[in-house]
Amino acid sequence: MDRILPSLYVESTIPSYATARDSLDRIRFHRQIVTRVFWENERNKFRLFISRTVVDECRRGDPEAARLRIKFIEDIELLKETDHVRELSLIYQQLLSIPERAENDSLHLAVCVANKIDLLLTWNCTHLGPMAQKRMQTYNDRNGLWTPVLATPDTINEVILKGGV
Repeated sequence: MDRILPSLYVESTIPSYATARDSLDRIRFHRQIVTRVFWENERNKFRLFISRTVVDECRRGDPEAARLRIKFIEDIELLKETDHVRELSLIYQQLLSIPERAENDSLHLAVCVANKIDLLLTWNCTHLGPMAQKRMQTYNDRNGLWTPVLATPDTINEVILKGGV
């Protein structure tokens, strides 16, 4: 019997780090390398998904960089952003105190919850980090909602080993 692979939502920081020119900043460079290694060696262990918001975010900025990001995500399955997703997004934005300028972060969460995605892969730990995980888990448990596990490319294997997926 074929094993069903865990579902993984690829948030827009992943194609950004993977396709960017090598950074001189040590932390950014480390994240670039870890993301590229994950993408090359680990992505096939997951069913990959994105949303229209990821596509829109990848299209922004420098045209050549945007082209690389779009090429990076071109074969990933697109999830719908329904009215239910938009409603959940507003709830998460308020619950997690996500500022309006970063409202797409709550939308990424809502897409994952509505579609019962196992993992949300991101480098955005400001709004999609451990505190968001705890608050979202509490809210979702109280309301009978699915909760994805938030992970970065360097923590995803640890999350899986701990039984998070």
